Parts: sequence; structure tokens; C-alpha cells
Amino acid sequence: MPVAFLDTNVFLRHLLQDHQNQSPRATAYFAQIEGGEIQVQISDTVIFETVFTLERTYKQSKRRIREILLPLIDLPGIVLPSKGRMRQAFDFYVDKNISFADALHASVALSFNLKEIVTFDRGFNRVPGIRRVEP
Repeated sequence: MPVAFLDTNVFLRHLLQDHQNQSPRATAYFAQIEGGEIQVQISDTVIFETVFTLERTYKQSKRRIREILLPLIDLPGIVLPSKGRMRQAFDFYVDKNISFADALHASVALSFNLKEIVTFDRGFNRVPGIRRVEP
């Protein structure tokens, strides 16, 4: 059973190592998660906000973001009901070069067995299994 909900800023401080006080504490917390000492709950919005901040504020590449975030998401001590959808979203984000929001939307639609997305966004044309329909 998770002990707490883990917020975005703990991910960021750990990944960026940019704060003299908070970064070592965040890394120590992730070490406890990795060591099986604690279990935490996160949500899609935590991952979304982390991706958005890494990409927009810290100018990290899509590939690098996937490379550093997926191993954390995959930790057994990270409880995220949508881990499979999240992996697929990262693949769409990097491999199909679409925004993370759109990648997540496509992954969610496919998880609901929906094959159409009503949108004006042509980026969805690159997602296999999705048919873009304009209203």
C-alpha cells in the first residue's frame, strides 16, 4: 500500500540535481523507493507535468526525457495504474514526434479501444491504430 502521493517537484529535483538542499533529499527518497522500503502513488498528471517542465523549461530532448523517466516509472515502488499506457505514450511522443499531451491522449483512446480521435491536430495521423476525424 502506498505511503503517500509523490509530487512532480520531487521528480524534477532528483532528475535535474539543481537544488543544493532538495536534490539530495529527492534522490535519497527515490533510493528508498528503489530499495523497496517505501511505495508511493503518482498520477498521469505528475508525469505530464514532469515531461512538460523538462521539455519547455529545461530544453531536454524527447528521447532524453523518455530515457530518464521510464526507469523511474517502472520502479515497483511507484504505483501508477496506467504504466502500460504511459510507456506507449512515451513511444508515440518520441517515435511519432508528437506532443506528450497528444501522445497520452492517443494512448488513452487506444486503451478504451477507441480508434478515432475527433481533432484538427494532424499529428494524430502519425499514430498507428488511430484515425483522425475532423468535426
